[in-house]
Amino acid sequence: MYISTSPALILAVIFVVLVILTIAMGVRIVPQGMKYVVERLGKYTKTLNPGLNIVIPYIDSVAYKMTTKDIVMDIPAQEVITKDNAVITTNAVCFLNIVGPEKASYGIDNFALAIQNLVQTSLRSIIGEMTLDETLSNREMIKSRVKASISDDVADWGIIVKSVEIQDINPSRTMQTAMEQQAAAERTRRATVTQADGQKEAVILEAEGKLEAARRQAEAKRILAEADRDAILRVTESISDQELPALYLLGQRYIQAMNNLGESNNAKIIVLPADIQTTLKGLIGRGQG
Repeated sequence: MYISTSPALILAVIFVVLVILTIAMGVRIVPQGMKYVVERLGKYTKTLNPGLNIVIPYIDSVAYKMTTKDIVMDIPAQEVITKDNAVITTNAVCFLNIVGPEKASYGIDNFALAIQNLVQTSLRSIIGEMTLDETLSNREMIKSRVKASISDDVADWGIIVKSVEIQDINPSRTMQTAMEQQAAAERTRRATVTQADGQKEAVILEAEGKLEAARRQAEAKRILAEADRDAILRVTESISDQELPALYLLGQRYIQAMNNLGESNNAKIIVLPADIQTTLKGLIGRGQG
């Protein structure tokens, strides 16, 4: 079957296609959470917000598409030297938001790489002014200083820094080994000091115990001596004789000594004098002489 195609029909089809294409190029639908940067003949002209937007076909073009959602940027780990020459490894996470898409598009070539370098440089500078112990215990202060140091720079690019979080601050493997050895030495030192203190306390307690025992023994001897003196006085008063009280007390001590000697394991034979009274009198006479 033959279908005739006149020039007028061809032109009509071309015109319809061009109209549809022109309308399509003049309408831009921007999704939620995005903004489009539009250039007119190569020059920035406006920023399209989410929704339906009209542009001039063939003249206006979308040059950049920027997200308005928060951006999570991972800052790679890096080695940093502290003030006391300790080597640590640290990394971070940076939360950004683009508030000026045109500035982020034309203010810098690659804002993500620039912010990453800014954060790493700030971390090296801040941690370099701190000791290892200060770095490990002041994470909040470090992230606040990093945020403050880069906020002014990224503001010129239409970006705000919402937060900078320090993920890890870890000493290097060499430092970890040294710290473990230091901790072990400190534990050993504390154990030695505790043991020495315990031994010292035990010696002091033992000495105090011996001193108290000696005091009590001395007190007991004094009390016994006073008791003997009182006994002599009472016997002397009751008998009114200077020899008999002494004989009485010496006889009492003599009998007690014989009992102790008899209970000893080394005592085999005990010889008693036939006349104990004469023996005691002899002792008294020898003492007086």
